[in-house]
Amino acid sequence: MSTPPLRCAVIGVGHLGKWHAAKYAQLPDVELVAVVDSNAATARATASEHGCAAVLDHRNLLGKVDAVSIAAPTTLHYAIARDFLDVGCHVLLEKPITTTIEEAEALNQLAEERDLVLQVGHLERFNAALQRLLESPLNPRFIESHRLAPFKPRATDVSVVLDLMIHDIDIILDLVDSPLTEVRASGARILTGDIDIANARLEFADGCVANVTSSRVSTKSERRMRIFQPHGYASVDFQNRILTMHHLGDDAPGTGVPEIHSGEWAFDTSDALLSEIQAFVAAVRGEQPVVVSGRAGQRALEAATQITDLVYANLNQMTKATTPSSAGGDK
Repeated sequence: MSTPPLRCAVIGVGHLGKWHAAKYAQLPDVELVAVVDSNAATARATASEHGCAAVLDHRNLLGKVDAVSIAAPTTLHYAIARDFLDVGCHVLLEKPITTTIEEAEALNQLAEERDLVLQVGHLERFNAALQRLLESPLNPRFIESHRLAPFKPRATDVSVVLDLMIHDIDIILDLVDSPLTEVRASGARILTGDIDIANARLEFADGCVANVTSSRVSTKSERRMRIFQPHGYASVDFQNRILTMHHLGDDAPGTGVPEIHSGEWAFDTSDALLSEIQAFVAAVRGEQPVVVSGRAGQRALEAATQITDLVYANLNQMTKATTPSSAGGDK
């Protein structure tokens, strides 16, 4: 007896959501039932491309689909995800999971009570270069990451911490098997009213330190993480999907100096978004655990919120320090 197709929909088919729709449409045993967008022309265009329904209000799909991707603005994540979880629908929620920790906790509790998959779209977890790195034993002692991008008006509804840095925060928290004990952060507003460039130092109980920099006002694009550990070093180029690894070998004959073994792997044809959605579908079907759970998304949001609050506090202090005090006395 064949298994009926998984009925899926995508909520929000703007820049990223339209790609979600394309991936669902190509999966076997999956039916892309509908796409939802408040912009009727956008919804119709994507629906026409994939032969599914165009819907303007996500509530019209409640109870009619088994699983959804939500790629709407972050401020809408909580309300939309809650509506679908409430009726027993599995949810893949784009990052960041929500705007507040309280909202994330509420969604996680609801998903756990209903035994539903709540996966968060931290796409870099499915980057083939990172996945190849995770096949090797890791003991990070120092991590350095740079995620830089030229300015684009899109996604300026959140700070660079929630837009870009949270990718690296999520990865680092997954790589380091130790509690986060201290966070330091600074940043600046450059082209928007929110944080456009930020740096954070994360310290862990096992002594590992991570230095994380993100910018959305740079002249070049770079997405790279360097991991240093005893007798080894790895560089993950997320943008070009290249992993480079170096590790110490045995002492060279006659010199007593350890040899350094190096390797490089390129993954030109990999598709991280397809891998992410395939993993979501497999988790919904009970074939594998959730790769990036709602709890992992909440953990990343908690660290990102702490970093954001520290940057705001530092910026406010700087503003007070540079603001001339008013002259006292009556005239």
